[in-house]
Amino acid sequence: MRSHLLNDTTAEQYRRSVTEGVERVAAKLAATDRPFTGVTVDALAPRIEQIDLDKPLGDSSAALDELEEVYLRDAIYFHHPRYLAHLNCPVVIPAVLGEAVLSAVNSSLDTWDQSAGGTLIERKLIDWTAARIGLGPAADGVFTSGGSQSNLQALLLAREEAKDDDLSKLRIFASEVSHFSVKKSAKLLGLGQDAVVTIPVDHDKRLQTVALAHELERCAKDGLIPMAVVATAGTTDFGSIDPLPEIAELCEQFGAWMHVDAAYGCGLLASVKYRHRIDGIERADSVTVDYHKSFFQPVSSSAVLVKDAATLRHATYHAEYLNPRRMVQERIPNQVDKSLQTTRRFDALKLWMTLRVMGADGIGQLFDEVCDLAVEGWKLLAADPRFDVVVAPSLSTLVFRYIPSAVTDPAEIDRANLYARKALFASGDAVVAGTKVGGRHYLKFTLLNPETTTADMAAVLDLIAGHAEQYLGESLDRAC
Repeated sequence: MRSHLLNDTTAEQYRRSVTEGVERVAAKLAATDRPFTGVTVDALAPRIEQIDLDKPLGDSSAALDELEEVYLRDAIYFHHPRYLAHLNCPVVIPAVLGEAVLSAVNSSLDTWDQSAGGTLIERKLIDWTAARIGLGPAADGVFTSGGSQSNLQALLLAREEAKDDDLSKLRIFASEVSHFSVKKSAKLLGLGQDAVVTIPVDHDKRLQTVALAHELERCAKDGLIPMAVVATAGTTDFGSIDPLPEIAELCEQFGAWMHVDAAYGCGLLASVKYRHRIDGIERADSVTVDYHKSFFQPVSSSAVLVKDAATLRHATYHAEYLNPRRMVQERIPNQVDKSLQTTRRFDALKLWMTLRVMGADGIGQLFDEVCDLAVEGWKLLAADPRFDVVVAPSLSTLVFRYIPSAVTDPAEIDRANLYARKALFASGDAVVAGTKVGGRHYLKFTLLNPETTTADMAAVLDLIAGHAEQYLGESLDRAC
């Protein structure tokens, strides 16, 4: 079995095996003509269930043959221009190259003696991101597994900075369309049921600062502590960006930690055209960024940034076998001192390779393209009497629903839209997302692929309308 270990004696085997895997994926990408095969759980589950993991196949070629049957053939391919569902981006080649390198070398980014150069590369990228945000010379941060972990760590720091042992007094303020991880983080941090105060949004799905000011005043009046305000720069459903400068003013006035969840909107940090849309982000105490959403990086690649590096001490614990206190005096940089994780992948290498090959402007141009595409999609929907579109895009998301001319029952329209989404997914011709607005079912385009065209969007809208019309026709037949 030692022949399977990656080392100096198996380097050639490693080269052959990985090359074969890359060639198979490349062939699959080249031949993929739709984002999904439409396979069902009932069809795929038995294939995987019948595999006996205690009986190995013996070589990688056979394992790749099997993988074709149970994964590659039916995977959902985000690179396809008609994948329009969630915040999943196609990835850039330099980042995939970085993924291959980091997986093979397998550095762990917790301590210097496990990563060396990797530690410094991650720190350089944190400094680069903090400078793009404008957080100032005292800023710092660390890579995380994703936006949820970044939000959790930011709110942990905010809780500790609130300096009150009575957790029942702490309040977090976030808009009604903020990410679910805000409430989940509050629960994980031991705060009460009422810890998260939901703030209504305006017509453009942006947090209403007048309502926020009212709630902050009420919090102070009731003897409670405004622990944090979470402003969102790119909501999951609408891509809306909260009014960051106004929120910053209120946070200063009421002594609240300002966290900006820019997991989606962080692409604007590299934007050539639209960076101004997140002006005010530099006033935040902490910021979440997800490079694997809008920097075209493979999952996972995320970070949490803070204005004051000293606040990261709230995540610091020392162990003699890992990061003893003496290392601080010896100025040995250990990333575990900042992280909620211990063992951690060198995910920063993917972004490093991307910047070294493409540059920030290259990333920004791609993100600008999808923002421009969303504007074209908005025009398409606004001019189509078959659809109701909720709000003009701030980033690259469009929320809409099919509205039949002959049906007025909102519940029946809901069912038609749900049916259309499911039928489209089952066909494999395109993948779109769904959500609720005002209690009603809507559909969603999340545009993160610069290869998607206006013609692609128009074709998918026709498919949606066709499926919805089919459902309504069958529904009418059943009623008769």
